[in-house]
Amino acid sequence: MKRVQDKVALVTGAAMGMGKAHAEVLAAEGAYVFVCDRDAAAGKAVADGIVAKGGKAEFLT
Repeated sequence: MKRVQDKVALVTGAAMGMGKAHAEVLAAEGAYVFVCDRDAAAGKAVADGIVAKGGKAEFLT
């Protein structure tokens, strides 16, 4: 079982860099990730990428 399976994670600054990496790792470990950032286009792309890989994510500004 994954470490954060079925937990909810809120990652701020998740459009790039360490925030993006954390969001992707949390999703890979089974968390439902809320990707938050001021850059809507980049943040949505991160959330869409997570979903495309089978993870659960949603973007919030």
